[in-house]
Amino acid sequence: MKIAGTIRNRLLAAAVFAVILAGAPVRAHAVSKEMVQLQTQVQQLLDMVQRIQSTLDTRFGVLQNLAQQTADQAKQMGVTVNDLQQKLNTQNQELGGKIDTVSGQVQSLNDSVDELKTRIAKLDKTVQDLQTQLQNIQNPPAQQAGIQTPGAPNAAPGAGQAGGAMGQGSAPGAAPGSAQGSAFSATAPAMNQAPPLKETYQSGVRDYTAGRYQLASSEFQDVIHFYGSDDLAGSAQFYLGEIAYQQQQYDAAVNAYNAVLEGFAGNTKAPAAQLHKGLALLAENKHDAGVHELRLLVQRHPRTPEAAAARTKLNSIGVHVVTTTK
Repeated sequence: MKIAGTIRNRLLAAAVFAVILAGAPVRAHAVSKEMVQLQTQVQQLLDMVQRIQSTLDTRFGVLQNLAQQTADQAKQMGVTVNDLQQKLNTQNQELGGKIDTVSGQVQSLNDSVDELKTRIAKLDKTVQDLQTQLQNIQNPPAQQAGIQTPGAPNAAPGAGQAGGAMGQGSAPGAAPGSAQGSAFSATAPAMNQAPPLKETYQSGVRDYTAGRYQLASSEFQDVIHFYGSDDLAGSAQFYLGEIAYQQQQYDAAVNAYNAVLEGFAGNTKAPAAQLHKGLALLAENKHDAGVHELRLLVQRHPRTPEAAAARTKLNSIGVHVVTTTK
């Protein structure tokens, strides 16, 4: 383009110069054959310049058209690439959502299996408790009979005497046995008597809220000891972890939370137990283990407030968590 413009400018300058020469006044006697030839050549040169100008204009128009077509094609290509990129992103998001959905379903199935195992363990515990109660019901009469047998030799001599003497002889021998049997039967239920479940648990919660951690811990341990197969035992175990966490005893807190997650997977306190377990691990500078627990909580219970708190904590420590809507 620059070369063609330079040639065109030179030809135009030559033509203008020739026109000036042709139009310059000359004397009549100077008009000769050479001048006529010069004018003819100038005219030919002007015609050539016009043809070159026309050719250049035509080619320049073609180049402009090609450039416009190229720009349009590039624009269309850019739009097509953007559309493909958006489709790929959408497909990736849908695929990621499906994977997360399948993972959530698998995890829900695992939670259901864990809950079923917990229920089976509770049923086994209940059966064992019933068997123990039956044994306790059957054993006390034999023990009482064994305690009263020492009175039998004292009663035997009285049996060979008269009726009044028999009554007098048997009374001294029978009284000690009866007193021992009644004392045993009175102390045995007192040793095995369990406190009321709900009242003990609620009292423990009130004491925990009031900051009476030692008393609350004792009450929660009673719930676990006497009612180990009940759901409230899992909640009591969670509060034991909370007490340890408040006292910055993070190892004991983690152990208590593990007892909830392993023995009471279907308990309502399980998400909170896993959240606080992760926080306790982070407080102990066990970064990887804490992040693992928080991520596991988000996968298992994605719609719970505890999962939202876990996401916030992970984001605050620079761990990116993808939030998916199901």
